Amino acid sequence: MDFSLNEDQRAIADMARGLFADHGSVEQLQAFEASDAPYMEALWQDCLETGLQALALPEAVGGSGLGITELMLVMQAQGEVLAQVPLWRHQLAAATLAEFGDAADLPLVEAAAAGHRLFTLSLHDLYGGRGLGLRGEPHADGWRLTGRVGTLPLGAQAAVALVPVALPEGVRLVWLDPRDPSVRCHEGVLTHGETVAELELDGAIVAASQVLPEAALGWLEARVTVALAAQQLGVSEAQIRQTVAYIAERRQFDRTIGSFQAVQMTMADAQIAVEALRSSLWQLCYRLDAGLAAPAEARATAYLACEAGHQVGHKAQHVHGGTGVDLTYPIYRYLYWSRALGIELGGASAALDSLGDWLAHHDTLGWKYDLDEHPTL
Repeated sequence: MDFSLNEDQRAIADMARGLFADHGSVEQLQAFEASDAPYMEALWQDCLETGLQALALPEAVGGSGLGITELMLVMQAQGEVLAQVPLWRHQLAAATLAEFGDAADLPLVEAAAAGHRLFTLSLHDLYGGRGLGLRGEPHADGWRLTGRVGTLPLGAQAAVALVPVALPEGVRLVWLDPRDPSVRCHEGVLTHGETVAELELDGAIVAASQVLPEAALGWLEARVTVALAAQQLGVSEAQIRQTVAYIAERRQFDRTIGSFQAVQMTMADAQIAVEALRSSLWQLCYRLDAGLAAPAEARATAYLACEAGHQVGHKAQHVHGGTGVDLTYPIYRYLYWSRALGIELGGASAALDSLGDWLAHHDTLGWKYDLDEHPTL
């Protein structure tokens, strides 16, 4: 089994890590937090110049045509420095439209690949306890949408938003223009600094072609899991590195606290959680790039990402003591990010429940050995 990256993948990872590092100093993060900017505009322009915004888009629409593994590497690098740019949402929304949308929508995707139009998406409402807030009913040659979309990142800035809607035949993805006059947009900022909006729709009309086929939702969900889990991996790795550097210098009882066995075991547990996430995430990326179905792998990865974020964040804060909650010390930002990523994945309990339900209805070993029960896409 060869887990090494190829030369192109290593080059992409190195380039992304260097690009994000150039914009990820403590001073730059503080300046962004003090501004009213919805995202790091200078970094976004650098992403456009290097083509990172179209990494996972097909070459036919102007993208790089690369796989989920390459996107995962970029998202991991982004998580390491907490960079606020809409990379994965932009291109996964556009990629979904390219894969499942109408041919007439391709100019929109091409504009996204060129960076001329900003795309966004949110599946967060799928995990809410009250069900989807956006509902649709047939109207002439299209659909009439009523309700709300909560927590849509960059909802006020995007030209196209991809969101789930409850229709009579089930949940579907629909793309819409958040700036349409029939959509009311209320902006806000999440704890970790991400600009979001709540959309209110009261009879907004969309064309039938704007509602994507049933298969689009599962296709997108697995890839959203990759992006969020990869960011969680980057956030958690950076948390561990910063915490290890801290405990190597912090002294208590005339010794560095990193020399205490309890502290060493705490950090070892955190590293184990990270390695478990890495293994599951890489398997998920491999299956998606190979065109294999991955429903169980996606659910397992979501659970491990939530668990790693919680465990690493909790242990890092605990080992830092009072310093961990000091807003002048940078470690707190990583806790905010890890919590936000876990919430967007639906939480560990929900992910585990979903995995359990799937296994209960697939009770042979087909899911493990790729028998007929676990077909290719």
